[in-house]
Amino acid sequence: MDLKSAIRTIPDYPKPGILFRDVTTLIGDARAFRIAVDQMVQPWAGAKIDTVAGTEARGFILGGAVAHQLSVGFVPVRKRGKLPWRTLVEEYELEYGQDAIEIHVDAIREGDRVLLVDDLIATGGTAEASIKLLQRAGATVVGAAFVIDLPDLGGAKRIEALGVPVSALVAFDGE
Repeated sequence: MDLKSAIRTIPDYPKPGILFRDVTTLIGDARAFRIAVDQMVQPWAGAKIDTVAGTEARGFILGGAVAHQLSVGFVPVRKRGKLPWRTLVEEYELEYGQDAIEIHVDAIREGDRVLLVDDLIATGGTAEASIKLLQRAGATVVGAAFVIDLPDLGGAKRIEALGVPVSALVAFDGE
């Protein structure tokens, strides 16, 4: 199955000139979802992974499924203010301003080998902040797995420059 065909493209969202790659159509297709999760897990089968971390919000869906397949726990990387207990926070720059993500202070044990999962990597800002946050918590981030890479935006290279291998199932060049 061609996973690209299961991903909806929405032109001019969230602003004119942007082609938004909507992975919810892939997630909604049982066969495509199963294939995507299996392909995301495959490079890590047999590797020592202690935890999967997924970035809000589609990373929760994909990361939870990947964690299940790997028989490990799942850590949600949330937007600031969404977690009910003490947290570690990582602020990062957006194109126009700042944002922050957080995890519970006890979500990661020192030395945990963590796989980061999200739906898409574009500029890599959120993924980089997630990696830094997980590392501050004591994790070794062994990889970052995505359904979609937008290689022209340089995010995968940015993450690889941190020493974290990146895998993506499909790439949309030129966007």
